Amino acid sequence: MTGAGRMDPATEAFLAHRNLLFTVAYEMLGSAADAEDALQETWLRWVRVDLGQVSDQRAYLVRITTRRALDRLRTLKRRKEAYVGQWLPEPLLTTPDVAEDVELAESVSMALMLVMETLSPTERAVFVLREVFDIDYEEIAAAVGKAPATVRQIAHRARRHVDARRPREVVSPSQARAVVESFRRALETRDLQGLLDVLAPEVVLVADGGGRKQAIPQPITGADKVARAIVGGLGKAQGTFTSEATVVNGNPALLLGLDGELDGVMAVQIEDDRITGLYYVRNPNKLTRMASETPLTLR
Repeated sequence: MTGAGRMDPATEAFLAHRNLLFTVAYEMLGSAADAEDALQETWLRWVRVDLGQVSDQRAYLVRITTRRALDRLRTLKRRKEAYVGQWLPEPLLTTPDVAEDVELAESVSMALMLVMETLSPTERAVFVLREVFDIDYEEIAAAVGKAPATVRQIAHRARRHVDARRPREVVSPSQARAVVESFRRALETRDLQGLLDVLAPEVVLVADGGGRKQAIPQPITGADKVARAIVGGLGKAQGTFTSEATVVNGNPALLLGLDGELDGVMAVQIEDDRITGLYYVRNPNKLTRMASETPLTLR
Protein backbone atom coordinates (compact mmCIF):
# COMPACT_ATOMS: atom_id res chain seq x y z
CA MET A 1 0.00 0.00 0.00
CA THR A 2 1.09 3.58 -0.62
CA GLY A 3 0.23 6.66 1.39
CA ALA A 4 -3.35 7.60 2.20
CA GLY A 5 -4.45 3.95 1.91
CA ARG A 6 -3.85 3.75 -1.85
CA MET A 7 -2.51 0.54 -3.39
CA ASP A 8 0.89 0.58 -5.01
CA PRO A 9 0.82 0.09 -8.83
CA ALA A 10 2.18 -3.48 -8.69
CA THR A 11 -0.51 -4.64 -6.24
CA GLU A 12 -3.25 -2.85 -8.16
CA ALA A 13 -2.23 -4.48 -11.45
CA PHE A 14 -1.94 -7.94 -9.91
CA LEU A 15 -5.36 -7.74 -8.23
CA ALA A 16 -6.96 -6.40 -11.43
CA HIS A 17 -5.88 -9.54 -13.30
CA ARG A 18 -5.94 -12.06 -10.46
CA ASN A 19 -9.07 -13.94 -11.56
CA LEU A 20 -7.65 -14.27 -15.08
CA LEU A 21 -4.30 -15.52 -13.77
CA PHE A 22 -6.01 -18.06 -11.51
CA THR A 23 -8.10 -19.31 -14.44
CA VAL A 24 -4.97 -19.72 -16.60
CA ALA A 25 -3.16 -21.64 -13.85
CA TYR A 26 -6.19 -23.78 -12.97
CA GLU A 27 -6.85 -24.78 -16.58
CA MET A 28 -3.21 -25.80 -16.92
CA LEU A 29 -3.03 -27.67 -13.61
CA GLY A 30 -6.52 -28.95 -12.80
CA SER A 31 -5.80 -28.16 -9.16
CA ALA A 32 -6.97 -25.04 -7.34
CA ALA A 33 -4.37 -25.52 -4.61
CA ASP A 34 -1.53 -25.69 -7.14
CA ALA A 35 -3.01 -22.76 -9.06
CA GLU A 36 -2.96 -20.67 -5.89
CA ASP A 37 0.67 -21.64 -5.31
CA ALA A 38 1.51 -20.63 -8.89
CA LEU A 39 -0.15 -17.24 -8.27
CA GLN A 40 1.84 -16.75 -5.08
CA GLU A 41 5.05 -17.38 -7.02
CA THR A 42 3.83 -15.03 -9.75
CA TRP A 43 3.27 -12.30 -7.17
CA LEU A 44 6.74 -12.73 -5.66
CA ARG A 45 8.31 -12.30 -9.10
CA TRP A 46 5.97 -9.49 -10.13
CA VAL A 47 6.86 -7.23 -7.20
CA ARG A 48 10.50 -7.33 -8.29
CA VAL A 49 9.71 -6.20 -11.84
CA ASP A 50 10.46 -2.64 -12.99
CA LEU A 51 6.97 -1.61 -14.12
CA GLY A 52 8.42 1.20 -16.18
CA GLN A 53 9.82 -1.43 -18.53
CA VAL A 54 6.51 -3.29 -18.91
CA SER A 55 4.38 -2.19 -21.87
CA ASP A 56 1.53 -4.72 -21.34
CA GLN A 57 1.03 -5.67 -17.69
CA ARG A 58 -1.67 -8.28 -18.42
CA ALA A 59 0.52 -10.10 -20.95
CA TYR A 60 3.53 -9.95 -18.65
CA LEU A 61 1.58 -11.37 -15.72
CA VAL A 62 0.13 -14.16 -17.89
CA ARG A 63 3.65 -14.98 -19.05
CA ILE A 64 4.95 -15.28 -15.46
CA THR A 65 1.94 -17.36 -14.39
CA THR A 66 2.33 -19.69 -17.38
CA ARG A 67 5.97 -20.35 -16.56
CA ARG A 68 5.21 -21.01 -12.91
CA ALA A 69 2.30 -23.29 -13.85
CA LEU A 70 4.46 -25.16 -16.37
CA ASP A 71 7.04 -25.87 -13.68
CA ARG A 72 4.29 -27.16 -11.40
CA LEU A 73 2.64 -29.15 -14.20
CA ARG A 74 5.78 -31.22 -14.68
CA THR A 75 5.94 -31.93 -10.94
CA LEU A 76 2.21 -32.65 -10.82
CA LYS A 77 2.58 -35.16 -13.64
CA ARG A 78 4.95 -37.22 -11.48
CA ARG A 79 2.58 -36.88 -8.52
CA LYS A 80 -0.36 -38.15 -10.59
CA GLU A 81 1.62 -41.22 -11.63
CA ALA A 82 1.78 -42.21 -7.94
CA TYR A 83 -1.86 -41.26 -7.28
CA VAL A 84 -4.11 -43.98 -5.82
CA GLY A 85 -6.90 -44.83 -8.26
CA GLN A 86 -8.34 -42.51 -10.90
CA TRP A 87 -7.34 -38.82 -10.89
CA LEU A 88 -9.94 -36.11 -11.55
CA PRO A 89 -9.50 -32.31 -11.55
CA GLU A 90 -10.32 -30.46 -8.35
CA PRO A 91 -13.96 -29.27 -8.70
CA LEU A 92 -14.81 -25.60 -8.22
CA LEU A 93 -18.15 -24.20 -7.14
CA THR A 94 -18.54 -21.47 -9.76
CA THR A 95 -20.47 -18.22 -10.07
CA PRO A 96 -23.55 -18.04 -12.34
CA ASP A 97 -21.72 -15.97 -14.97
CA VAL A 98 -19.33 -18.87 -15.64
CA ALA A 99 -22.23 -21.14 -16.67
CA GLU A 100 -23.59 -18.37 -18.92
CA ASP A 101 -20.26 -18.03 -20.77
CA VAL A 102 -20.36 -21.08 -23.06
CA GLU A 103 -16.69 -20.85 -24.06
CA LEU A 104 -15.48 -20.53 -20.47
CA ALA A 105 -17.82 -23.25 -19.16
CA GLU A 106 -16.56 -25.71 -21.77
CA SER A 107 -12.91 -24.88 -21.11
CA VAL A 108 -13.18 -25.67 -17.38
CA SER A 109 -15.57 -28.63 -17.72
CA MET A 110 -14.40 -31.90 -16.19
CA ALA A 111 -14.74 -33.59 -19.58
CA LEU A 112 -12.47 -31.17 -21.44
CA MET A 113 -9.97 -30.90 -18.58
CA LEU A 114 -9.62 -34.69 -18.63
CA VAL A 115 -8.92 -34.51 -22.37
CA MET A 116 -6.25 -31.89 -21.68
CA GLU A 117 -4.66 -34.32 -19.21
CA THR A 118 -3.60 -36.39 -22.23
CA LEU A 119 -1.47 -33.54 -23.59
CA SER A 120 2.16 -32.96 -22.69
CA PRO A 121 2.81 -30.02 -20.32
CA THR A 122 3.94 -27.73 -23.17
CA GLU A 123 1.04 -28.81 -25.41
CA ARG A 124 -1.41 -28.10 -22.62
CA ALA A 125 0.05 -24.65 -21.96
CA VAL A 126 -0.04 -23.75 -25.65
CA PHE A 127 -3.58 -25.11 -26.08
CA VAL A 128 -4.90 -23.21 -23.05
CA LEU A 129 -3.26 -19.92 -23.99
CA ARG A 130 -4.18 -20.08 -27.68
CA GLU A 131 -7.53 -21.88 -27.84
CA VAL A 132 -9.02 -20.69 -24.57
CA PHE A 133 -7.50 -17.25 -24.00
CA ASP A 134 -6.75 -16.35 -27.66
CA ILE A 135 -3.23 -15.13 -26.88
CA ASP A 136 -1.03 -14.49 -29.95
CA TYR A 137 1.69 -16.95 -30.90
CA GLU A 138 4.55 -14.56 -30.20
CA GLU A 139 3.42 -14.01 -26.62
CA ILE A 140 2.87 -17.75 -26.09
CA ALA A 141 6.35 -18.39 -27.46
CA ALA A 142 7.79 -16.00 -24.87
CA ALA A 143 5.82 -17.74 -22.12
CA VAL A 144 6.81 -21.33 -22.98
CA GLY A 145 10.34 -20.64 -24.27
CA LYS A 146 9.76 -21.84 -27.84
CA ALA A 147 10.02 -20.20 -31.26
CA PRO A 148 6.70 -18.83 -32.65
CA ALA A 149 6.83 -21.26 -35.59
CA THR A 150 7.23 -24.18 -33.17
CA VAL A 151 4.35 -22.89 -31.06
CA ARG A 152 2.11 -22.83 -34.14
CA GLN A 153 2.92 -26.48 -34.81
CA ILE A 154 2.30 -27.43 -31.17
CA ALA A 155 -1.01 -25.52 -31.18
CA HIS A 156 -2.16 -27.30 -34.34
CA ARG A 157 -1.23 -30.72 -32.95
CA ALA A 158 -2.88 -30.06 -29.58
CA ARG A 159 -6.05 -28.67 -31.19
CA ARG A 160 -6.38 -31.73 -33.44
CA HIS A 161 -5.86 -34.04 -30.45
CA VAL A 162 -8.45 -32.25 -28.29
CA ASP A 163 -11.02 -31.82 -31.08
CA ALA A 164 -11.03 -35.58 -31.66
CA ARG A 165 -11.97 -36.16 -28.02
CA ARG A 166 -13.96 -33.13 -26.84
CA PRO A 167 -17.75 -33.27 -26.27
CA ARG A 168 -19.72 -32.97 -29.49
CA GLU A 169 -22.60 -30.75 -28.46
CA VAL A 170 -23.37 -28.06 -25.89
CA VAL A 171 -26.90 -28.22 -24.47
CA SER A 172 -28.87 -25.26 -23.13
CA PRO A 173 -28.94 -24.60 -19.37
CA SER A 174 -32.65 -25.47 -19.24
CA GLN A 175 -32.05 -28.80 -20.99
CA ALA A 176 -29.18 -29.56 -18.65
CA ARG A 177 -31.27 -28.78 -15.56
CA ALA A 178 -34.05 -31.09 -16.75
CA VAL A 179 -31.65 -33.98 -17.39
CA VAL A 180 -29.86 -33.50 -14.06
CA GLU A 181 -33.17 -33.36 -12.18
CA SER A 182 -34.28 -36.64 -13.79
CA PHE A 183 -30.94 -38.16 -12.86
CA ARG A 184 -31.18 -36.81 -9.31
CA ARG A 185 -34.67 -38.29 -8.82
CA ALA A 186 -33.47 -41.67 -10.11
CA LEU A 187 -30.57 -41.56 -7.65
CA GLU A 188 -32.80 -40.67 -4.72
CA THR A 189 -35.21 -43.52 -5.50
CA ARG A 190 -32.50 -45.96 -6.69
CA ASP A 191 -34.53 -46.37 -9.86
CA LEU A 192 -32.50 -48.48 -12.29
CA GLN A 193 -34.80 -47.82 -15.24
CA GLY A 194 -34.88 -44.12 -14.42
CA LEU A 195 -31.09 -44.06 -14.62
CA LEU A 196 -31.07 -45.95 -17.90
CA ASP A 197 -33.51 -43.39 -19.34
CA VAL A 198 -31.04 -40.51 -18.85
CA LEU A 199 -27.73 -42.27 -19.48
CA ALA A 200 -26.28 -42.37 -23.00
CA PRO A 201 -25.30 -45.85 -24.24
CA GLU A 202 -21.61 -44.85 -24.17
CA VAL A 203 -21.70 -43.09 -20.77
CA VAL A 204 -18.51 -43.22 -18.70
CA LEU A 205 -18.33 -43.14 -14.88
CA VAL A 206 -15.03 -42.08 -13.29
CA ALA A 207 -14.54 -41.82 -9.52
CA ASP A 208 -11.67 -40.25 -7.57
CA GLY A 209 -11.15 -41.23 -3.94
CA GLY A 210 -7.42 -40.55 -3.85
CA GLY A 211 -6.90 -43.39 -1.40
CA ARG A 212 -8.82 -41.39 1.22
CA LYS A 213 -12.26 -42.74 0.32
CA GLN A 214 -13.37 -45.86 -1.51
CA ALA A 215 -13.91 -45.38 -5.24
CA ILE A 216 -14.17 -47.60 -8.30
CA PRO A 217 -10.59 -48.37 -9.39
CA GLN A 218 -11.20 -48.09 -13.14
CA PRO A 219 -13.68 -46.16 -15.31
CA ILE A 220 -16.96 -47.95 -16.05
CA THR A 221 -18.40 -47.64 -19.56
CA GLY A 222 -21.91 -48.37 -20.80
CA ALA A 223 -25.35 -47.37 -19.52
CA ASP A 224 -26.29 -50.74 -18.01
CA LYS A 225 -22.96 -51.21 -16.19
CA VAL A 226 -22.92 -47.61 -14.91
CA ALA A 227 -26.55 -47.73 -13.73
CA ARG A 228 -26.02 -51.02 -11.90
CA ALA A 229 -22.78 -49.74 -10.33
CA ILE A 230 -24.60 -46.65 -9.04
CA VAL A 231 -27.56 -48.56 -7.64
CA GLY A 232 -25.22 -51.13 -6.09
CA GLY A 233 -23.09 -48.40 -4.52
CA LEU A 234 -26.15 -46.66 -3.08
CA GLY A 235 -27.30 -49.96 -1.64
CA LYS A 236 -24.05 -50.24 0.32
CA ALA A 237 -24.12 -46.64 1.59
CA GLN A 238 -24.16 -46.42 5.36
CA GLY A 239 -26.44 -43.53 6.32
CA THR A 240 -29.04 -41.18 4.88
CA PHE A 241 -28.26 -40.30 1.26
CA THR A 242 -29.03 -36.82 -0.15
CA SER A 243 -28.40 -35.08 -3.46
CA GLU A 244 -28.51 -31.43 -4.41
CA ALA A 245 -28.18 -29.89 -7.87
CA THR A 246 -25.46 -27.28 -8.25
CA VAL A 247 -23.02 -25.84 -10.79
CA VAL A 248 -19.40 -26.96 -10.70
CA ASN A 249 -16.79 -25.73 -13.17
CA GLY A 250 -19.58 -23.90 -14.98
CA ASN A 251 -21.45 -27.13 -15.65
CA PRO A 252 -24.24 -29.19 -14.00
CA ALA A 253 -23.30 -31.24 -10.96
CA LEU A 254 -24.69 -32.85 -7.84
CA LEU A 255 -23.53 -32.47 -4.26
CA LEU A 256 -23.96 -35.91 -2.73
CA GLY A 257 -24.19 -36.28 1.03
CA LEU A 258 -24.40 -38.91 3.72
CA ASP A 259 -25.99 -38.09 7.09
CA GLY A 260 -25.76 -34.37 6.38
CA GLU A 261 -22.05 -34.43 5.47
CA LEU A 262 -20.69 -33.83 1.97
CA ASP A 263 -19.60 -37.19 0.56
CA GLY A 264 -18.55 -36.00 -2.87
CA VAL A 265 -19.24 -33.96 -5.98
CA MET A 266 -20.52 -35.57 -9.16
CA ALA A 267 -19.97 -33.46 -12.28
CA VAL A 268 -22.32 -34.32 -15.15
CA GLN A 269 -21.52 -34.14 -18.87
CA ILE A 270 -24.60 -33.94 -21.13
CA GLU A 271 -24.91 -34.36 -24.89
CA ASP A 272 -28.11 -34.84 -26.93
CA ASP A 273 -30.26 -34.78 -23.76
CA ARG A 274 -28.37 -37.75 -22.34
CA ILE A 275 -25.58 -38.03 -19.80
CA THR A 276 -22.31 -39.07 -21.44
CA GLY A 277 -19.98 -38.54 -18.50
CA LEU A 278 -20.17 -38.78 -14.69
CA TYR A 279 -17.14 -37.60 -12.73
CA TYR A 280 -17.39 -38.33 -9.01
CA VAL A 281 -14.81 -36.66 -6.76
CA ARG A 282 -14.76 -38.13 -3.23
CA ASN A 283 -11.20 -37.27 -2.21
CA PRO A 284 -11.71 -34.85 0.74
CA ASN A 285 -8.56 -32.94 -0.23
CA LYS A 286 -10.30 -31.89 -3.45
CA LEU A 287 -13.58 -30.73 -1.88
CA THR A 288 -12.32 -27.60 -0.13
CA ARG A 289 -13.76 -25.26 -2.80
CA MET A 290 -17.36 -26.30 -2.20
CA ALA A 291 -18.01 -23.76 0.56
CA SER A 292 -17.77 -20.64 -1.63
CA GLU A 293 -17.88 -19.74 -5.31
CA THR A 294 -14.66 -19.30 -7.27
CA PRO A 295 -14.66 -16.48 -9.84
CA LEU A 296 -13.18 -17.48 -13.22
CA THR A 297 -12.70 -15.38 -16.34
CA LEU A 298 -11.17 -15.48 -19.82
CA ARG A 299 -10.46 -11.74 -19.80
